[in-house]
Order: sequence, then C-alpha cells, then structure tokens
Amino acid sequence: MSEHAGVNPDLAGRVYPAGETYTVGRETIREFARAVKATHPAHFDVEAARSLGYRDLLAPPTFAIIIAQRADAQLVQDPAAGIDFSRVVHAEQRFVHHRPIVAGDELVAELHVDQVRAMGGGAMITTRAEISTVDGDKAATTTSSILVRGEGQ
Repeated sequence: MSEHAGVNPDLAGRVYPAGETYTVGRETIREFARAVKATHPAHFDVEAARSLGYRDLLAPPTFAIIIAQRADAQLVQDPAAGIDFSRVVHAEQRFVHHRPIVAGDELVAELHVDQVRAMGGGAMITTRAEISTVDGDKAATTTSSILVRGEGQ
C-alpha cells in the first residue's frame, strides 16, 4: 500500500503499550454522567451504587472513551505514524464491556492498530484499546475508527 495522507502504511499490527494509569474518580464519573445525560442514581450516589452491589460509584457505559482516547493519543502523537491531527475525523466507536468501571479503579489501556486502509486520498485507521485494571482484570475493549483526510478533502 502506498502512503495516504502521510499515514505510515506499516502501522497495522503495531501495539502501543499501556501508558500511565488512569484513576477513576467519583467527581469525574458524576461530571461525565451529567454530560451524557445518564441519570441513574448509581452514577451520583455511593449508597445507591452499593445497594446494587458495586463497591463505589458506577461509571456510565461510554465512560471507557476517556481511557480509550488517552490510548489513541499515543498513536496520533507518534511522529512515526505520520498522522496530521488537523486532518483527523472520528468515524466510529464501539464498546465491549467485560466488567463495570467504578470509582477507585486504576485503569490502563494497551492500544492495537488493527487496520490501515486507503480511502480516497486519505486513510481509515482502526484501533482497539484493551482497557484493564493495573492488576490485569479486563474492563473494556473499545474499537475506534478514525479517518485521516487527504489533501483537499
């Protein structure tokens, strides 16, 4: 495959190891829940969460995007990737949850570049972030597709 939009075609198969730990905080869960209009009491009230069997506040399902985006940033900021962030369009995001994310979790994400595909003068990059606790307990898998637009797109 020739280069498209400056994106390194050899990115497919690359793995970016887990970066710094992200500690899930109660206020972050509350702020995220308000932002996405998630109204369940378990996102706001510790006792409500505990009454459902969670040890602390429960994060909304899409909360994993915060950790996934930190992992994606490793790819976008890697000079060897050849990605011009001003040309990036977020195309798709999917989540598979292995267990709930709750306040107090210490999470890391390993990023896998699953596919680089030419699209017009640009490239579609599909990444997979494997999110787990620092103890190796799998929390979520997120799959992202980003389009890097070519010149004049």
